[in-house]
Amino acid sequence: MTRRLLSYILIAFAASLLWGCSGKKAYLKGMEAVQTGEYYNSTEKLRKAYKKVKRQPSKRVEIAYELGEAYRKLGEYSRAAIWYRNAVRRSHPNKEIILLAAECSRAAQKTNEAKELYKQYLEEVDPKSERAINGLMMCDSIDSWLREPSRFVIERVRELSSRESDYAAIYSSLHGNEVIFSSMREHDNVNKSLNAITGQRTSKLYQSSFDLQKQRWGTPEPLADGGAVNTEYDEGAGSISPSGNLFLFTRCETDPEKDMGAAIYSSPISRGNFSEAESLKLASESMIAAHPYFSATGDTLFFCSNMPGGYGGTDIWMSILRDGTFGIPMNMGEEINTAGNEVFPTTDTEGNLYFSSDYRAGMGGLDIFKAYKDEDGDWQVSNMRAPINSEGDDFSLTFLNSGEYPKGLFTSSRKGSRKDDIYSFELPPKEFEMRGMVFDNDTKKPIDGARVRVIATDGTDMRVRVEEGKFKVDLKPETEYIFAAYKDKYLNDKIKESTIGLENSKTFNVELYLTPIIEPISIDNINYAFGSAELEESSKLALDTLVDLLNTNPNITIELMAHTDHIGSSQANSVLSQKRAQSVVDFLIDKGISPKRLVAKGYGETWPKKVNSDIAKQHGFLRTGDILTEKFINRLTPDQQEVARAINRRTEFRVLSTNYQEDFGE
Repeated sequence: MTRRLLSYILIAFAASLLWGCSGKKAYLKGMEAVQTGEYYNSTEKLRKAYKKVKRQPSKRVEIAYELGEAYRKLGEYSRAAIWYRNAVRRSHPNKEIILLAAECSRAAQKTNEAKELYKQYLEEVDPKSERAINGLMMCDSIDSWLREPSRFVIERVRELSSRESDYAAIYSSLHGNEVIFSSMREHDNVNKSLNAITGQRTSKLYQSSFDLQKQRWGTPEPLADGGAVNTEYDEGAGSISPSGNLFLFTRCETDPEKDMGAAIYSSPISRGNFSEAESLKLASESMIAAHPYFSATGDTLFFCSNMPGGYGGTDIWMSILRDGTFGIPMNMGEEINTAGNEVFPTTDTEGNLYFSSDYRAGMGGLDIFKAYKDEDGDWQVSNMRAPINSEGDDFSLTFLNSGEYPKGLFTSSRKGSRKDDIYSFELPPKEFEMRGMVFDNDTKKPIDGARVRVIATDGTDMRVRVEEGKFKVDLKPETEYIFAAYKDKYLNDKIKESTIGLENSKTFNVELYLTPIIEPISIDNINYAFGSAELEESSKLALDTLVDLLNTNPNITIELMAHTDHIGSSQANSVLSQKRAQSVVDFLIDKGISPKRLVAKGYGETWPKKVNSDIAKQHGFLRTGDILTEKFINRLTPDQQEVARAINRRTEFRVLSTNYQEDFGE
């Protein structure tokens, strides 16, 4: 049973366990505290005993195990992992401790240590252990969730959090300016004694109002209930009906003569005044019924219980409210509940269910999960990931049911908390931004004065000026965009981006390259069969980029220019190059390009290539400005000659006009 079930389900009865010199005295006292469920008291006594039994290995390993158990039940997983690993290292006969050490290491987000322990358990105990195999996968999930957290922004609410545990805050007004929460703090010298089980004080209900002028929560005060709610017993984890006329909360009464569980109490509210609370009697006295929460419609009560008919420790149950009476509790089923503990159910206005579990794949002890119904009406459950979940216990997530974006409060014992503290959360709007650069494709330098046309599926059609090569555009969620850059004497370039399906805000960084149309433009990777004008298959793939370019620049006409090297007769080279140029034109026509935009021209060997900076960078024996004439090539080495002739064997195009208009009437 975890500290959460002891502290916040508020069970104030002794818990039995499986087994139950100066060192001997400390050991006996520590074990006595363990056997009565006083875990907080037991840790100090057992640590003293551990130090004093250095020469008794069997006692040390037993004490290490008991300290691991105590710290685990107190929710201090990092300390629990240390003592469990101590017991494993000392060869404790109960090999299940390896699994406990692994799970506490995972809960403390020491994933590498956890993985080694899970592997050890699989090798030494049970190679088919589903729990260990799932644990290994959980470790990978933790690492992934930490690398890619959700968009939620969280912050510890300092005014509502004290040195003691503060938890389960709910909004008690529609405007969200008043809260009721549970706290184990001391107030005006009241509630001073500590509970031996938890090491904390009795849990009471407090309230606070938000000061709009100071923009902060006011100092919490005990609930102004006229004595109808807060008593000498533990009270906590409440819920107010949507109509505001009924307050439900958890109470744990004690009786020296018998075991007592936890019960849900009901207090009617009239004009801000609480009436005497009465038990709803949803479960028998010895069972747990706790953490009540109303649905947004107010006709369903969710709560947790360990009553018969469940799947594990505590399950999420529901009860329908009809004619002022809560119906027979119904278990939420195995889609929600597990063999572990499911606690602190809450809902939002859309009917989604939120709860915490210590069994499902999570990041720490208790993790918060969201359950929603799919198209078939089945519950689908997902971990809310970081930063909502952490290495500590995270629970009792409650929404402020107003405003455009989800926000609210939850409780966490994560690093930075004193014990359990109240945190705020908010899901900010998704923000998407396009930051682009426009470059000259030849010089690779930014172009000033270009423009970018932005077209989107939401109807956006605008033009953005490029300054010093840069432009910036705010984007909308769930929208597809086309960005087309253009400038006089350059070919256009475009790129597509989409925000559809993106869960997190994102800044897109793109580069667009405009090609000058003054010089001929080479088409890379255009190859023909030897001595033939037939295009090879690889060439057809390369020409698809030319098709895209022509579609992006619908107003240009071009001349396809095919060139050969100087090997062979000039007449034969001229004929071959003309056929090759026509092969490219035919290919483009087949792809839907108007023949009126295309001219085929074969130049044979008459137009040797002028070396540009890119070619010079690729071939060290060439310099920018060299012209690869037959005379120039013959001065090169045989290997260099072959490279130079290959450069001359090329297919290019040049822009003939930029004012072509398609006549769709023809």
